[in-house]
Amino acid sequence: MDLKQAFENNKNWIAAKKSVDSAYFSNLAKGQSPEVLYIGCSDSRATAEEIMGAKPGELFVHRNIANMVISVDLNVMSVINYAINQLKVKHVIVCGHYFCGGVKAAMQAQDLGILNPWLRNIRDVYRIHRKELGTILEENLRYNRLVELNVQEQCINLMKTATVQTALKERGLQIHGWVFDIETGKLIDLNLDFTAILEDIKEIYNLG
Repeated sequence: MDLKQAFENNKNWIAAKKSVDSAYFSNLAKGQSPEVLYIGCSDSRATAEEIMGAKPGELFVHRNIANMVISVDLNVMSVINYAINQLKVKHVIVCGHYFCGGVKAAMQAQDLGILNPWLRNIRDVYRIHRKELGTILEENLRYNRLVELNVQEQCINLMKTATVQTALKERGLQIHGWVFDIETGKLIDLNLDFTAILEDIKEIYNLG
């Protein structure tokens, strides 16, 4: 991408928006009230607004390698806290994508330096589900199934937090696990049963 062209593109984008609504940017400047927190992967091919057809102000977005929700990551925990407690979002989506480089890297037996502690969390997902994954012989199918299971486990990690537990109890916050299929462009709802999941984990992770 030619970075100089980015500024020309920006000018054209401003003109296009103002041609439709002269108050477009002044309205944006008034504040935000998104109903959705989207936690996705940093992959350049999987941008939340484009794949969902969302407009500015509709999504509060956090992206990292392999859409992880790690309890000691102050970045993602701060985003979750702000989105739920301040913005009062109604939905939290964890969205992975097939052929995720982070997930694939975690499946490899190699030293990846500073990435090791991050990818270890995905390797833990593999360990938890190794019996199921071991029955999938075709590598890409096993790889993409791990993508789905990683989304599931990150949703569970969300539900372990006090912020999410309080919002679930007090105002019916909804958690969703999705996958973006890069080959087809489709969004897939994994239809995870979070009522059953919460019931299963609350004896250990119930924070009151």
